[in-house]
Amino acid sequence: MDADAETIRRILTSTGDTWAVVGLSNNESRAAYGVARVLQRFGKRVVPVHPRAETVHGERGYASLAEIPFPVDVVDVFVNSALAGKVADEAVAIGAKAVWFQLGVIDVEAYARTREAGLDMVMDRCLAIEINSLG
Repeated sequence: MDADAETIRRILTSTGDTWAVVGLSNNESRAAYGVARVLQRFGKRVVPVHPRAETVHGERGYASLAEIPFPVDVVDVFVNSALAGKVADEAVAIGAKAVWFQLGVIDVEAYARTREAGLDMVMDRCLAIEINSLG
């Protein structure tokens, strides 16, 4: 179920620059906050998705993926594994090209559904570590 190095490289370099970060809020102690900043440093547009729909890192937030009024290339998931499958299904529904489940976010069935729908998928990997290793 693990994504290969080529899939990771493709998502990070050529899938697109608009990343919805599900679970991103202004809580600086949460991993999503720091990873979103890393994405911005690498030229990605970060779209916060959180029930509070907060503006984070200068980007307007939305309460759900379905509310985002423009195309999203990658959905980066920082929610509990029990909720991750629903988010992956929403990513497919909005036409995202890839889904990234962060370190500790695991849903094997969602991984399979997402791949069957034709999206690239990474599960249980830290985006910040992977993007910094691109060199």
